[in-house]
Amino acid sequence: MKTIFSGIQPSGTLTLGNYLGAMKHFVELQQDHQCYFCVVDEHAITMPQDRLELRDNIRSLAALYLASGIDADKSTLFIQSEVAAHTQLGWMLQCVSYIGELERMTQFKDKAQGSNESVSSGLLTYPPLMAADILLYKTDVVPVGEDQKQHLELARNLAQRFNHKYNDIFTVPEIKVPKVGARIMSLQDPTKKMSKSDANQKAYISMLDEPKVIEKKIKSAVTDSDGIVAYDPDHKPGIANLLTIYSTAANRSIDSLVERYHNNGYGTFKQDVADAVIQLLHPIQKRYEELIHSEELDHILDDGADKAGIEANKMLRKAKKAMGLGRVHIKK
Repeated sequence: MKTIFSGIQPSGTLTLGNYLGAMKHFVELQQDHQCYFCVVDEHAITMPQDRLELRDNIRSLAALYLASGIDADKSTLFIQSEVAAHTQLGWMLQCVSYIGELERMTQFKDKAQGSNESVSSGLLTYPPLMAADILLYKTDVVPVGEDQKQHLELARNLAQRFNHKYNDIFTVPEIKVPKVGARIMSLQDPTKKMSKSDANQKAYISMLDEPKVIEKKIKSAVTDSDGIVAYDPDHKPGIANLLTIYSTAANRSIDSLVERYHNNGYGTFKQDVADAVIQLLHPIQKRYEELIHSEELDHILDDGADKAGIEANKMLRKAKKAMGLGRVHIKK
């Protein structure tokens, strides 16, 4: 059985893009893989956060994992900062990372250029922490969106570098990008990825949006003026994006949707896209409300931190020994 690790930052409510591009696939993967799902709250603090809002977001994200179908009996769900081995190995991997390769990370360059405040050093050095998250659990496969592939390549490089320089202890993970729904785009600018940090709230659908809000956002989604439903990402990115959303939400092929709506215009098509998204999210939202303030959620996270900690600390001890950290205990 292969091991899978995935982490999501608690920096705002998850979007439909997060669900269709990632979390929906996690539910399927847990059936025949050993899965670790992590709320990576220490990654979130690379950018300024309100402490009370961050705590709410951490809990909300954990509840959304479970509401989306993650089964605590099959998978390990935990909060990153509650397993100290992550930051310890993160520092050790930072010491085998090179400044040049960290500065070349696209996300660092984008965020650093777009920030009006002083840029924290954590924004530069968080990829080694991300690598630590993955390598602590002998991870075989990491499911990610296209925007995270560069960081995963770095994690692979650091694992190989450590294994070559010290001892062959880390599993070099494979990268898995879902073929369908991996990149859900903004409803207002379909050339950009749908993002929970978008200043325009019409650009994304939150997993917790009410039905009327979802309907309004999809009906106002940017398309084009020719009125033909066709899948052409280059020339019709808005319609292509809505087709991807509909296809993934309703488990229907894009070809079948194009055939159905080819001569119907955009009005009926957009309404049906909205209905499919509302139907998809309704049971998730219902389960979320049951979990968000419950003791059940706390028990699951406590158990998850304990289980993750046992495995993470085993690997941390191996890494420390390989690097020569700590004492050699003399047997009496």
